Amino acid sequence: MTHAVRYEPSVERVVPDEAETVRGLEEQFKIILDTTSKDYGHAVRSVHAKGHGIARGTFIIHDGLPPALAQGIFATPGEHEAIFRLSTNAGDILDDAIDLPRGLALKILGVDGPRLTGSDGDTTQDFVMVNGPAFAAPTPKAFLANLKMLAKTTDKAEGGKKLLSSLLRAAETVVEAVGGESSMLTTLGGAKPVHPLGATYYSQTPFRYGDHIAKFALVPVSPVLKDLEDATINAHGRPDAIRENVRQALIEQGGTWEFRVQLCTDLETMPIEDATVIWDEDASPFVTVATLDVSPQISWQDGVSQKTEDQLAFSPWHGVAAHQPLGGVNRARRESYQFSAGYRAKFNGCPMHEPRALEEVVG
Repeated sequence: MTHAVRYEPSVERVVPDEAETVRGLEEQFKIILDTTSKDYGHAVRSVHAKGHGIARGTFIIHDGLPPALAQGIFATPGEHEAIFRLSTNAGDILDDAIDLPRGLALKILGVDGPRLTGSDGDTTQDFVMVNGPAFAAPTPKAFLANLKMLAKTTDKAEGGKKLLSSLLRAAETVVEAVGGESSMLTTLGGAKPVHPLGATYYSQTPFRYGDHIAKFALVPVSPVLKDLEDATINAHGRPDAIRENVRQALIEQGGTWEFRVQLCTDLETMPIEDATVIWDEDASPFVTVATLDVSPQISWQDGVSQKTEDQLAFSPWHGVAAHQPLGGVNRARRESYQFSAGYRAKFNGCPMHEPRALEEVVG
């Protein structure tokens, strides 16, 4: 096992004006939420507003993990109910022809352990992931700058967004042809239109992993999902193409994913406070610690799935203290995500609570 850096509170470095930046993030989230709520007559998420599918499954923590990996909720092997939501990262509900990064938010139920502040009394652990290894901003200030740009384009002409997306996708294709990738181009609309079920999802930011520090990945491994690894979705003339394709695939086969952990082995080359740095997999490879099994099911049903979305909130800060989110971007997400969820709950008149069993989740 690769030598892992031990977690200490000193690995984080809070900048003096971070609280001011968080207030700025909340202001931008409110701008997005006010705009979209007025348009739809209903409050949706300020980021990752459009859902493409919700699936229930079983999260199986493996037995016999070495001590460095048997940490936090992964210290106790066993099965847990789980639910995940697939999404696109914009704060408004867009035509799927606009190519943006995909998201997967996973909620694991029935976990034990001391809780993070604000998550007291709950028994869930969330992992919020995107289909790219690097966050689009290194720091909270850069995160705020990006969000301001997104807030300005929320509710702008969708036709213009489609045109911009095609231009950005062309530019990103050139970058990818020489072995690169631009988080900024993909975030603005130049992402490859991958099939969400064939994508690998990353936490992007670091987390405490019990005695250590880690990043996480969720990797499709069953044959039906592996077959979709290089698949793209043609959404021309199909505004909800992703939702339709995901629904068809999960009805037919379901799927299996591996949950993998990458331990931090060097704080210089695997920094905590810069979320744009991809940790070297040669120095510390991702290692499987759990499996997510999803049986064949209907992942989206109009009139039902929207209600399910309304009652669920996902945040890196829903969880146990042993998996505390680390770094400035994660610290900035705590209050801003809580603000967004609270706004939705109040506007929609639908209080949120963390489920203790999947039977509590409508739909």
